[in-house]
Amino acid sequence: MARPSLSVPTIRPWWGGSKAEADDGEADRPSGPGWQAGLRNADDVAAQAGQLWGWALARRGLRLRLLVVLRWVSIVGETSAVLWVSFVLRFHLPMLACMAVIAVAAGMNTLIALRWPGGRLATGREAVLQLGFDLLQLSVLLMLTGGLGNPFSILLVAPVVVAAATLHSRYAVAVGVLALFLVGVMSIWSMPLPWDGAPVHLPRLYDLANAISLIVGIVYTSIYAWQAQAEAQRMEVALAATQAVLAREQRLSALGGLAAAAAHELGTPLATIQVVTKEMARSVEPGTQTAEDVDLLIQQADRCREILRRLSRSPDAADERHSRMGLSQLLEEVSEPYRDAGMMINVEVTCSVGASILEVGRRAEVLHGLSAFVENAVDFAEAVVEVSAYYDERSLSITVQDDGPGFSPEVMAKLGEPYVTTRSQGEGSRSGHLGMGLGFFIAKTLLERSGARIEFRNARNGGALICATWPRSRVEATEDA
Repeated sequence: MARPSLSVPTIRPWWGGSKAEADDGEADRPSGPGWQAGLRNADDVAAQAGQLWGWALARRGLRLRLLVVLRWVSIVGETSAVLWVSFVLRFHLPMLACMAVIAVAAGMNTLIALRWPGGRLATGREAVLQLGFDLLQLSVLLMLTGGLGNPFSILLVAPVVVAAATLHSRYAVAVGVLALFLVGVMSIWSMPLPWDGAPVHLPRLYDLANAISLIVGIVYTSIYAWQAQAEAQRMEVALAATQAVLAREQRLSALGGLAAAAAHELGTPLATIQVVTKEMARSVEPGTQTAEDVDLLIQQADRCREILRRLSRSPDAADERHSRMGLSQLLEEVSEPYRDAGMMINVEVTCSVGASILEVGRRAEVLHGLSAFVENAVDFAEAVVEVSAYYDERSLSITVQDDGPGFSPEVMAKLGEPYVTTRSQGEGSRSGHLGMGLGFFIAKTLLERSGARIEFRNARNGGALICATWPRSRVEATEDA
């Protein structure tokens, strides 16, 4: 069984991409054969998911229109706050200086809106300059109105969080460093906090504590936003890969059903062709060209019937006759592709006393998920893989166990997460599977969608064990299936 550790697919990440891609965020989306319908197998899906992840990272950025809208909101808020404090609360403010700082922001925003009216993505440098301007403008306004003693100093966190959630890390770091520098400047000098009466002078220790708390807030919230965005992006791409695998399995299942239907429907006309050609063979003189042509027709008709017989013996489940299967057939079907890998694969089905015989519906997600678990067990087993099923009147449990080293404790908590693997690009893998770290995630997600509860653990007698448990009602084949 796979012994996962956190691993990133081999893609060009944002810290190693080309300068042009880092600046303008216009990397090309993955394309070509193998993307979407052309995917040949789960490894193709995983590889394309890695490309999509790299493309998504390269596309991180802010639209100029959004920056303009956010700045207008900020300008309106700053203007309202200055007017309220000055004319309603009647605190003394350097009104002309404050309005001049706000006017500079409004003028710059108007210029940007007129110069770039479209909704294109800002380049990395453009985003840094604009967010840096917002930080600088807000810091100057705060310095005029009390500095770190002003309750609105917390707003310095906003541009840094926006940068962390939307920009490449080096640009987000640049915005964060500028914010920390401005906090340091404000901790050294700012005008007194506006007050009704004598100016308020806060203790130096309080000013220092306020500066430290703001620095910690900026660093913590920006790291939190960056990690949350990265995790959301990883999950989005991994779920897209899961959908692609499920769609592929469903297409294969539909093709198998079509083949079974074709074998059934074409049997009668082929039999008629054979009867007619044999009658023709009796009525023509042997050795003539016509006799040779009739013999060729008989041979080709026999060949077609043999092909259809093979198809009808191994359909892939989509018509009524093949939409249900026994548990032994299910376990054999998910194990059969890996019996040539040199491992002994034992299949066993047991049930509780008095339980009625269980037949399950043929479902693409169940077949693919269980097959992925068997594949991982084969890759890491020493000699034997046990695939067993147990059912009673209420539930069905299918267990895949190997006699390998088992799951390591440090990665047990990460099992089932995307991009977690210990396989190095399939090197030495008995199944030849590329270790992209999506196999467990895709299998677990597909089986959970079918109603299963997945449990990963190490067996008491050694080796890794994976158990999928369904309520019987979720997997049992219905009468009309």
